[in-house]
Amino acid sequence: MTARLSHLNERGEARMVDVSDKDITTRTARAEGFVAMAPETLELILSGEVPKGDVLATARIAAIMGAKRTHELIPLCHALPLTEVTVEFEPSRDPPGLAVIATAKVDAKTGVEMEALAAVSIACLTIYDMCKAADRAMSFSNIRLTEKTGGRSGAFHR
Repeated sequence: MTARLSHLNERGEARMVDVSDKDITTRTARAEGFVAMAPETLELILSGEVPKGDVLATARIAAIMGAKRTHELIPLCHALPLTEVTVEFEPSRDPPGLAVIATAKVDAKTGVEMEALAAVSIACLTIYDMCKAADRAMSFSNIRLTEKTGGRSGAFHR
């Protein structure tokens, strides 16, 4: 048996899922990604010497803003009243780069997986934008959901 995709109606047309019958519950989601870069670029970021400014502070604010606007970027997402978005960065020397971890939280009728994923993606893009003059070869990988709680489907842990 194949799973039915909730964003398609009986005719296979895209639709926004009706969540009106669901209960409001506390829901969280955590996502992660990795920005690979040259060791010199990582040192520039960590030393605060990137000419455009504080890369991590800017990427954190951009990620939070991206999470709050997910419904404007992804057509079938619901607008959610986020109660918390956190963004962490973990430097890595081998391989050189930054892990990006975002957590989103809401009390709502639908989950915040897309908001956490959007936050990670926007943080990665912002890091690239802030550092592209020094390293155009930066790349992103492993952007993925790592955990979710709440809702009918229960918890997920990668």
